[in-house]
Amino acid sequence: MSRLGLRPLTIPDGVSVTVAGGALQAKGPKGALSVIIPTIIGVSVADGKVIIRPREEAGGKATEAAALWGTTWALVRNVLIGVSQGFEKQLELHGVGYRAELSGKVLRLFLGFTHPVKVEAPSDVTFRVEKNIITVHGPDKSLVGELAASIRRARPPEPYKGKGIRYVGEIVRRKAGKVAGAAAGGS
Repeated sequence: MSRLGLRPLTIPDGVSVTVAGGALQAKGPKGALSVIIPTIIGVSVADGKVIIRPREEAGGKATEAAALWGTTWALVRNVLIGVSQGFEKQLELHGVGYRAELSGKVLRLFLGFTHPVKVEAPSDVTFRVEKNIITVHGPDKSLVGELAASIRRARPPEPYKGKGIRYVGEIVRRKAGKVAGAAAGGS
């Protein structure tokens, strides 16, 4: 049984939700998203709330229905938040000469390579650059997270000096470097 799944989801103001053909569609000020509903999960919209329950005919698949119940609840919640408020991830650049430029929907990262790394934003996602902070914003939580992870992957933080791209608030575990005198002192 899903404790979260028992709670109905309140539909935010300005968001319209429809359930048809095994999918839930939501439209709001930040865009439109849909989520596919598993056949053993039932979704209904009533009185400004979305109610998610396992279907009665799940029968022999009760364990699978219980597992998908909470997952479906979380996915529908993310769609409702995404079309009303949106999601964002912030990354920061650490390193001498590391910088980011935004030209249209293309983010250019200068990370010490011989060429700039270019990242193009999908249709609903926007980038914002302020000094050494890159903000990825959009309605789809998974797409925003994947795009932020691909930007971070261009130059992940290294453990010796901490240079690279990291999430804001991420703690990079540092290692001690070689001690110069110990290696030369031999015997």
